[in-house]
Amino acid sequence: MRAKAAIDQATDDIVGLFENRVADQKTPGSFFAVFGPDGIVLERGFGETVLGNETAPDHDTVFRIASCTKSFTCTMLLMLRDRGQLNLDATITDFVPAFRALAPEAAPVTPSVRMLMTMSAGFPTDNPWGDRMEEMTRAELDEFVSTGIRYSSTPGTRFEYSNLGYALLNEVITEITGRSYLEAMTTEILEPLGLSSTRFDEDPDADVALGYRLANGAWQVQPFTLPGVFSAMGGLFSTATDLVRWSLWLAGALEPEDTSAGPLSAASRRELQQIQRVVPEGTSKVAEFSEPTAHGYGYGLFVDEGTTKIVSHSGGYPGFSAHMRWHAPTGLGIVAFENGTFAASSIPATQALQAALNSYGELTVPAPAWPETLAARDVFDGLIRNWDTPSAEAVASVNLALDVPYEERIAGIAKAIGEVGPLTDAALTELPRELRDTPAVTNWTIAGERGRIRCHILMSPELPPRVQTFTVTTENH
Repeated sequence: MRAKAAIDQATDDIVGLFENRVADQKTPGSFFAVFGPDGIVLERGFGETVLGNETAPDHDTVFRIASCTKSFTCTMLLMLRDRGQLNLDATITDFVPAFRALAPEAAPVTPSVRMLMTMSAGFPTDNPWGDRMEEMTRAELDEFVSTGIRYSSTPGTRFEYSNLGYALLNEVITEITGRSYLEAMTTEILEPLGLSSTRFDEDPDADVALGYRLANGAWQVQPFTLPGVFSAMGGLFSTATDLVRWSLWLAGALEPEDTSAGPLSAASRRELQQIQRVVPEGTSKVAEFSEPTAHGYGYGLFVDEGTTKIVSHSGGYPGFSAHMRWHAPTGLGIVAFENGTFAASSIPATQALQAALNSYGELTVPAPAWPETLAARDVFDGLIRNWDTPSAEAVASVNLALDVPYEERIAGIAKAIGEVGPLTDAALTELPRELRDTPAVTNWTIAGERGRIRCHILMSPELPPRVQTFTVTTENH
């Protein structure tokens, strides 16, 4: 309900970001769907799916989603890993023996599957070139890589976006499954998740948007490419209905109580959405936060993480632009599609989600303390007022008296009371929890006549947890 209320409050701002996209000749047609944990809450379509048909796109209109495909590819790879069929650190030559790399000869490192998944294989960025390679066959790929690949950096050392890397991952899936990439993806992921409108070719019975390129003030139709080895980097067609379902299936795994079923475990879906490779400063990103964030690439997904977390990916193909993003703590997200080359639907989509988040209020709630943490707090609160070593020993971890002997701790407490005391009879004051606080941490104060004692405990990873850190400091009035 809170997600819907936030979206409702931001509706005018969100719609305003998209409604002029057609008039401004960014694209012939534009569609977005903002969703909460229970599905689509707000959607709008503008312009035309096919110029001249006067039909605006809706949630069942099929668009090419281009590089949003990469998260599907990585899902399949983690499924194979989880089955024990794939070692992510295996080199690509295990699957594509024809692969040969050229310079730099000083660092002859063969890229691994993991490097390819995380855009750190050392290949040059290749978006314009890769977008035109989808129909390449397996034989043509073998011939291409056998002539040698020029590294732009030593494999495994830095992020650089590579579509070629995902074409090679096509071959990994094919070699392990014994089926074509398209067949494996369809039967193992798309069908089990009920993504019936998501496929690797144009459905003649569906409402399919045509792609266009603006040239000399006029829109020109861009032909569809057919599936090939580069389909693993961007070959999917999909709808807002399906892409929201996909986004929610991934985002749901970030919830501790997630029980959603599917072909990939919640643990591995969380792994997809963790930063595996930091993206260097200066690389384009459009997330908006009030504090610095870490920006990086997971497995087929970009991740922005600070006190909050946003997961996203864009797709750009001749004639199409797509974007999906979600905010993990609230479950708010958006998908957007446009049928214009270089439309950059990521820009209004990012701003639209930010508008919804601005309306949401507090985005992240600190983790509550464990019951054992609060029970230990009560014990040590009593110890400050009246020390009793057996009581301390009953909840202390083995290191506590070794790090600072109890005699020193008793003296430190007496010194603190001398600075702020005498202590009053008021109950302890629990300090507000901060986002950085884990369930093993709590902080409280004890009032004195001239100030207060600030107390901190950190529990150990034992079961049951025990106090491994206990400190007191003073604050004068």
